[in-house]
Amino acid sequence: MKTPVRQSASIWPPLPGTAPGMRIGLYGGSFNPPHKGHAHVSDIALKRLGLDRLWWLVTPGNPLKNHSELAPLENRMAAAQALTHDPCIEILSIEADIGVSRSLDTVQWLKRRLPPVRFVWVMGADNLAGFHRWHGWRQIAELLPIAVIDRPGYTQKALASPAARKLDRFRLQERDAQMLCGTVPPAWVFLRAPLNPLSSTLLRANGAGAAEKAQIA
Repeated sequence: MKTPVRQSASIWPPLPGTAPGMRIGLYGGSFNPPHKGHAHVSDIALKRLGLDRLWWLVTPGNPLKNHSELAPLENRMAAAQALTHDPCIEILSIEADIGVSRSLDTVQWLKRRLPPVRFVWVMGADNLAGFHRWHGWRQIAELLPIAVIDRPGYTQKALASPAARKLDRFRLQERDAQMLCGTVPPAWVFLRAPLNPLSSTLLRANGAGAAEKAQIA
């Protein structure tokens, strides 16, 4: 019996259908586990940015985080599929498919493969607070616009962060959020909205029951 040949990371994995000019948000994370806070951020991004689609990019493992409590990728993908039923949201594992672990590599790959698509990076304010620690964060900001969704306890930390200060002159007014996808990067917007306190850390530490009590209806 022949030994199966492992596919090279250079082979293009299948992606959802796109069309030139489509507005697609890229929402990356471990989703360990996915929860209603992720769905809350997604809903805000879709509506406020006028997105056609939002792709959840479930990472094999964040290089900046401890992986000791990281559930298998397949489990997190299945949980994400079970959580959201919005037809505008796609659950993808692009990083694992192409063999990378950094957001910059993923963004560069997608921009090369789908140049007519208007991509925008979507992140929570907690990620903006530490964005300056990401590999190639300046390059990410130069490659595509960024939308930052406010998170409980992170508003001031995010807006005072090194990355936010560096990019301050490229910040759009919140009322112009729907212009973001068509704005030449660097460009970003900070979106304030009703906050959902759920986090994956809370779910792992206290269990689903305690986390559910913290939800905002």
